[in-house]
Amino acid sequence: MAQIIVVYHSGYGHTKVVAEKVAEGANASLITIDEHGDIPESAWDELNAADAIIWGSPTYMGSPSWQFKKFAEATSKIWFTQGWKDKVFGGFTNSASFNGDKQVSLIALQTLASQHGGIWVSLGLLPSNSKDATRKDLNNLGGSVGLLVQSPSDASVDEIPQGDLDTAVSYGKRVAEITAKLA
Repeated sequence: MAQIIVVYHSGYGHTKVVAEKVAEGANASLITIDEHGDIPESAWDELNAADAIIWGSPTYMGSPSWQFKKFAEATSKIWFTQGWKDKVFGGFTNSASFNGDKQVSLIALQTLASQHGGIWVSLGLLPSNSKDATRKDLNNLGGSVGLLVQSPSDASVDEIPQGDLDTAVSYGKRVAEITAKLA
């Protein structure tokens, strides 16, 4: 069985819930980037040993959180040795707005994976964009690069739309399936 890690930052708890759903779908372990942008030293060994890494960050001001960016910059030593070359990567982001420039964050996550020489896994779902579509449908935000999630700014972590949570589980499964094919 492939070893998959979800490494994420969550500012208010919403992205943590999404990370747990992605990990559920992928049968993955979780690594939390703390409020200072750090991960435990032992987590670097886990990431190095993983077959797949799924990045997760909230979108703040049109990009990943500074804590995620600090973590991303800390991966430069691994990049220099091409230590994660040919790993499978995926990514997700969450913001309060339906758009909130989440696509910019996903492209930043995809670029980071590409800089590491990784293989990016897209969402692989058609959008739910008919008149009958609801927030309970898979991919109701119409993403393709990776997982998009919307959590209203006044919503608790228990109020993330069910369709987004179900899409998170589906995406985790897709990353696991692609990783198994390539292993």
